[in-house]
Amino acid sequence: MNARERVLAAINHREPDGIPVDIGSTPSSGISAIAHYNLKHYIGRPDWPTQVYDVVQQIAQPGDEMLDRFGIDVIDIGRAFDDRPEDWYDITLPDGTPVQFPTWFKPSPQPDGAWDVFNENGVRVATMPLGATFFDQTCFPFIDGYPDSYADLPQIMPLIHWAGLTHSPWDHAGDADFWEQLRARALALRASSDRALMIVVGCNLFEWGTFLRRLDNFLVDIVTEPAQVERLLDALMEQHLKTLEKVCAAVGDVADVCRFGDDLGTDQGPFMSPKTYRQLFKPRHKILTDYVKQNSTMHTFLHSCGSIYKLLPDLIEAGFEIVNPVQTIARDMEPVRLKAEFGRDLTFWGGGADTRFTLNRGTPAAVKDDVRRNIEALSPGGGFVFNTVHNILPDVPPENIMAMFEAIDEYR
Repeated sequence: MNARERVLAAINHREPDGIPVDIGSTPSSGISAIAHYNLKHYIGRPDWPTQVYDVVQQIAQPGDEMLDRFGIDVIDIGRAFDDRPEDWYDITLPDGTPVQFPTWFKPSPQPDGAWDVFNENGVRVATMPLGATFFDQTCFPFIDGYPDSYADLPQIMPLIHWAGLTHSPWDHAGDADFWEQLRARALALRASSDRALMIVVGCNLFEWGTFLRRLDNFLVDIVTEPAQVERLLDALMEQHLKTLEKVCAAVGDVADVCRFGDDLGTDQGPFMSPKTYRQLFKPRHKILTDYVKQNSTMHTFLHSCGSIYKLLPDLIEAGFEIVNPVQTIARDMEPVRLKAEFGRDLTFWGGGADTRFTLNRGTPAAVKDDVRRNIEALSPGGGFVFNTVHNILPDVPPENIMAMFEAIDEYR
């Protein structure tokens, strides 16, 4: 099998010729810039550029040589953009790590050591405090209440740093020929690589409520003002469906996987009861996944952190085929349990290595044991793509990353 066939076999619940592996195809399955820099020096490849393509989370885009070195089977269509040296500039992070930022991203250092980001109107949309390694949201447009009209929602959404400081290809979405470029570049990428192609669309619902109203307010709203919540969700759906229409027309026959996002879980369980999910979010999620399935050949992928065990039956009915990051140390998210109960219906894209305790704090031997246990629990019969539990963060030692790949190689 080539890389694309390997990934598609896993998604179709056929056991591939080896474990398919993802590092970097989404902004929730990658490697931080600091960890990337440390890794490349550890293995004697200081020449690899550390290009921060997701500036909010400070995530590096793996270059072609890194993909080859570690046998990665899937890539983000966004890598086909920002492909010239002049699209990047050199900068040193506050901890002293030299990296490259996209030329459009120019944070402003503050006297207290923080880095702030302002939009063209002078609104502070994000901050990275001294000692932090990613940017926090600072602007909550609806914090004081819901508006009477959502006519200007498309102009308000970029005030949220996830939208205003978005990763490629969406940093080019304002270009006049963006959709033509997206198709042309995606076709060229598919012709030059046998890896599976991912398109990240987001289309978050619950999370957009938290971005606009702030998490505490929106959680209260779900209980006390469900009608207002539904008004907002319907306005968001209008925007998301417009995006999906264009995505499916441009790359629906080129990309293999369409990645949605909505963090629905905490460490202990979902943010809401299954009943509330069924009432507010499930019907809308199904509209989104149905649109993709009716208008493209792409598989549907949901990124949702935390303990989502209680929601998995509904997420399956809502049309999601793949879940990520499979937060195995959260309540009820044990790999053996997930595989036994949902392995026939879901592909687990993640869950391969614990990033909270083991990968960053364990010994290389402990990392290998963790990886082996997770692979052996999740991979039989297909339905598994190896990925860490969310991104590899700055505190992960490079020797542990190498131990992880050494363990993966035993199953290839």
